[in-house]
Amino acid sequence: MTGGSQTLDKDAVAAYLRDYLDGFDQDFEVDKFETGQSNPTFRLRTHAGSYVLRRKPPGVLLKSAHAVEREYRVQKALKNSAVPVAQMHLLCEDEEVIGSPFYVMDHVEGRNITDPSMPGFENATRTGIIKEMNRVLAELHQIDIAKYSLLDYGPEGNYFQRQLARWTKQYQASETENISEMNTLIRALKEAMPADDGQRGLVHGDYRIDNMIFAAEGTECRAVLDWELSTIGHPYADLAGVIMQWQLPPGREGRGLAGVNRRDLGLPTDQEFIESYCKRRDLPGIENFGFYLSFSFFRMAGILQGVLKRALDGNASNPQRAIMLGGYVKVFARQGLDALEN
Repeated sequence: MTGGSQTLDKDAVAAYLRDYLDGFDQDFEVDKFETGQSNPTFRLRTHAGSYVLRRKPPGVLLKSAHAVEREYRVQKALKNSAVPVAQMHLLCEDEEVIGSPFYVMDHVEGRNITDPSMPGFENATRTGIIKEMNRVLAELHQIDIAKYSLLDYGPEGNYFQRQLARWTKQYQASETENISEMNTLIRALKEAMPADDGQRGLVHGDYRIDNMIFAAEGTECRAVLDWELSTIGHPYADLAGVIMQWQLPPGREGRGLAGVNRRDLGLPTDQEFIESYCKRRDLPGIENFGFYLSFSFFRMAGILQGVLKRALDGNASNPQRAIMLGGYVKVFARQGLDALEN
């Protein structure tokens, strides 16, 4: 059993998996992905092929956080749906095996794009990839949750009201300093809460280009990854999450499109992306989008605060990066206020 999140006990993994999956009866290689701040993720290279192991971090965790069990369930349910996911192989909930619950899935070959401006790509490819991103998002929000046995995957009621309460509690539980902008944003979102319009479906919770695998050639999405925050909720949360990401600075850290001349790169404006999504879902448009965008900034600030707290507690997957990300909590809170006001 291993107690840290930076390494994986190969012997324990082999002893457990050799009875379930091909390739673990011989020596295999383990590589840790740099991405995946919340749940440490490893690539397992065997003579029979490659797998991915995703685990909860060890230590004391916030309630309902790092739910690898939910990640496994939703991806397994979506097999053969219009939403591409990796093939799930097994879920191990026994903490004694490697120190925390984990699941194993296929490693999906393809391109993982971390910068939405896609440097070095041709304009036609950029355009096609964003169109595919839009198509998959609309398909996700049209999933029949009863057909895919996901009716109980999230509670009923006003999704944004529920999420605001949840992330406020999560933020306060991981608070390391008093940030006035976050306190103001929480109050403002409560006051601006829209009435529930009845839309209820599967939401990813962290839908962005770097949580997708695209074909090595072409624009097809081969898998949507990182379903930790998925639930039954309101689809506008995912859509606003995409737009929120694009408001951030470009480059490796921000991974946004702020200040980028999108037209010259073959990329859509925020409004064009929203209109395309609405057309795919036969929606007339979206009122009060500023609220949904503001909420996305708020929730991301809460997530980053949790990342910082884990780093300070010694449980972060990538401690140095976690501390750096934690420094953006105030920035996201300010942008959330700007989105709500403007």
